[in-house]
Amino acid sequence: MQKGRGHTSVLETISKPVLLGLITIVMTGVASPFLLSHVTHPSMIFHILLHMAGLTIAIFLSIVSFLAYSRKTTTRMLLMAAGFMALTVVELLYLFQAGGIYVGQFTIPLANIELSHMVLLIMVSLFGFGVLKVNK
Repeated sequence: MQKGRGHTSVLETISKPVLLGLITIVMTGVASPFLLSHVTHPSMIFHILLHMAGLTIAIFLSIVSFLAYSRKTTTRMLLMAAGFMALTVVELLYLFQAGGIYVGQFTIPLANIELSHMVLLIMVSLFGFGVLKVNK
């Protein structure tokens, strides 16, 4: 029995292993150019693969958490979904950095802190607020 709005999206009907597989296939196709330019540097390939795997898992968790939020719209679920989105942003920044792609200045000039570290702090804070949030 379905609760809520009365309609089911394609993402809600797909199984989680299939969703993870589809995300992995898309990520492999999109991020393959990062690997091709570093084929002669095996350590860089493994570093890039590490961030590709992290980004794939972060995207999967973001999608699953937003689907959970769409079923049960609580502040706690929104904070957790936002935390996973922050993790996705951080992994994307790290993938660009590992691939040697310069897409802008990643340092906050006033504090001389890397943007990825700030997003990680935001992510951990969102998870903390989500865990500590008391639903009434």
